[in-house]
Amino acid sequence: MTADAARPMRADARRNYERIIATAREAFTEEGTDVPLDDIAKRACVGAGTLYRHFPTREKLFEAVYRDEVETLAQHAFDLLAELPPGEALEAWMRNQVRYYAERRGLTVALKAALDHESETFALCRTRTQTASGALVSAAQEAGLIRADVTGTDVLRLCHGVGSVSQYAAPEDVERMLGVVLDGLRVERG
Repeated sequence: MTADAARPMRADARRNYERIIATAREAFTEEGTDVPLDDIAKRACVGAGTLYRHFPTREKLFEAVYRDEVETLAQHAFDLLAELPPGEALEAWMRNQVRYYAERRGLTVALKAALDHESETFALCRTRTQTASGALVSAAQEAGLIRADVTGTDVLRLCHGVGSVSQYAAPEDVERMLGVVLDGLRVERG
């Protein structure tokens, strides 16, 4: 690790970093991942040098945007667990996941395609999402609300599936499909 990497970022540098990521996410969503980096710098109101200092390659910017997206989604799981009963937290998070996959499918596919699936970023993001979904599933299982054989990874895959097909379905059909998935997770009461 270099001395620069070990040193915390100054407040203005942190703001620039965060603004670049937010602007890049927006640009990638609107225009695709081929948008020129200089355009992102202009939209973020930073110089090209500032962008390249933080992100020397397009891939580094992809990684940062992808990590930020995943961190936001994962943190939302823990926030919901703190605010809601376990079953409601799981359902709210699944709805958010489906909505995210539906709305950001193009961005997610492009970012994943740009990343090495064996990279540290990909491994970190996979672990973070599995930990978040696993926490929700465990809490709902401990409350006796969902089946014992369900895993956090199962929930992620189910949300991804419903979100992926939602581009071809009416909103009420997406809601019905998610309802079927949620019913399938629940413990049978007899």
